[in-house]
Amino acid sequence: MSDEKKERKIRWGIAHIYSSYNNTIIHITDLSGAETIARASGGMVVKQQRLESSPTAAMIAAKTAGRIAMDKGINALHIRIKAPGGHEGPTNPGPGAQAAVRALSRLGFRIGVIEDITPIPHDGCRKSGGKRGRRV
Repeated sequence: MSDEKKERKIRWGIAHIYSSYNNTIIHITDLSGAETIARASGGMVVKQQRLESSPTAAMIAAKTAGRIAMDKGINALHIRIKAPGGHEGPTNPGPGAQAAVRALSRLGFRIGVIEDITPIPHDGCRKSGGKRGRRV
């Protein structure tokens, strides 16, 4: 019986990926979201500011955060992708989001739910630009 492969217990975490056009931040927490397990950003892994939001930087940051999480026993992730959104920001995530998800799955994490949690305004403040909009 000892020759049989032991069933690995699945320990879930949540990967919060904030991806804007300026940076990508990967923050891995426990299921409640209260306890931080690992975090990394594009700015932590590249020298030039213009490269912070690139898919390459997002991939390296995801690998960094993923390895730390694996060392702490997490082997499955729910993924929450967030773009700036809100009153004035873009509602679609930046270029690093897809690369970060792909990097986490390549590391060997079991991926659960992938959801978009971009904040959407429910008719709050008036948009800037005036009555006739922004004239370019």
